[in-house]
Amino acid sequence: MNEPADNILAQFDAHVETMRLSRDELADQIQSTGEVLIRCLSSGGKILAFGNGGSATQADHFVGELVGRFQFTRRPLAAVSLPASPGMVTCIANDFGFAELFARQVEALARPGDVAVGLTTSGQSENVLRGLAAARKAGIGSIALTGGGGLTSLPADYQIRVPSTSTARIQEVHLLIIHIWCTLLDQTFAKTATDP
Repeated sequence: MNEPADNILAQFDAHVETMRLSRDELADQIQSTGEVLIRCLSSGGKILAFGNGGSATQADHFVGELVGRFQFTRRPLAAVSLPASPGMVTCIANDFGFAELFARQVEALARPGDVAVGLTTSGQSENVLRGLAAARKAGIGSIALTGGGGLTSLPADYQIRVPSTSTARIQEVHLLIIHIWCTLLDQTFAKTATDP
């Protein structure tokens, strides 16, 4: 069996280092934003999640874990993935431009007590920034998941900046953050454990 190529080992090393830095720098922010999500869902609010490309699939994944289940069986939690409907995406992009994709939906769906979660690895995706700005205008909470190379000021109540400029490394940490949030939500809302 051949030894793994150097570039494969380098990918693992970069992943481990980014995770270590993120653990040291972001744990408190992950905890505090998890509490924001718990308060939102406890009070009857919903989560509006959005992003582009890989971040869109992570928004979808997050919502699936909330409406379905993560580790434990519990009541379904209210969440909507804004990039999930091809009809909606193409309608808004065609009629209003791609930059308005998430702002338009936030404007339509946001209600008091909701929280918007925008994912942008670059921290500069125009439609995500506008979606977060629309959340602020609507008076709902907002959380931005981004990376180290983005804008330092985003229109969000909370900003979690992964200490990396690599899209792959940032997405890997974003997924872990989502899973940590799901664990916190499970601990809060699960009544019957079906997994060890």
